[in-house]
Amino acid sequence: MGGKDLEVFKRRIYEILEASHDGDVVSKRYDVLMLTAVIVGLIPLTMKEGNRYSLIIDVITVSIFIFDYIMRFYTSDYKMGIKSYKAYVAYVFTPMAIIDLLSIVPVLTFFFPASVTLQLFRIFRVLRILKLVRYSKTMVVIENVIRKVRAQLFAMLMIACAYIFAIAMIIFQVEPDLFEDFFDALYWATISITTIGYGDIAPATNIGRFITMLSALVGVAVVALPSGMITAAYMDEISRKKSKLEI
Repeated sequence: MGGKDLEVFKRRIYEILEASHDGDVVSKRYDVLMLTAVIVGLIPLTMKEGNRYSLIIDVITVSIFIFDYIMRFYTSDYKMGIKSYKAYVAYVFTPMAIIDLLSIVPVLTFFFPASVTLQLFRIFRVLRILKLVRYSKTMVVIENVIRKVRAQLFAMLMIACAYIFAIAMIIFQVEPDLFEDFFDALYWATISITTIGYGDIAPATNIGRFITMLSALVGVAVVALPSGMITAAYMDEISRKKSKLEI
């Protein structure tokens, strides 16, 4: 196979790996295979204890994911639009490539079943849900929306974290007997700012209750602002797609 034929072959692999377009039967079948592997691969997480069937599911689905990751890495120069080794390096650090890699990590528990640390890696199976983004047009829209407002969302997250630490330190000084340690205060602050209010930790003094009220009011704004930004960006994305279809 010559260099030109190899590039044609590589290009075809890339087309199959990407979300299918009308008329590409092979790509559509590959999408169905990957969707099935993602969904079936989550079944072991619904089981309290592993068994032979969950092991078979893990082996098959992880094998598919490993093949998919290798092929995507192989064609990353097309994905990144750069015919250079830099494309491969850049691709490895893209969000979806990281998700793909982490979804494969649980395979290590096959070889080191006694390792407690590696057993914790089993939770990375949940990340396989995010692989559905590639094969759902709606999820692609949502991904584009999150990318547009990621800077604003990150800023809001930093503000929320700073407020949680600040309010936790305040309540920890005001009612020290209410908490066993500072982590309990952080837990209370997080629950209060999200307005969930489990009630397992409740201030007993008036000033403590005032701080709780203040935290709940701030929580309303913390929840409302990101929701508004995401909604506005989503409407812009829908309008942009409609405009393209009308052209």
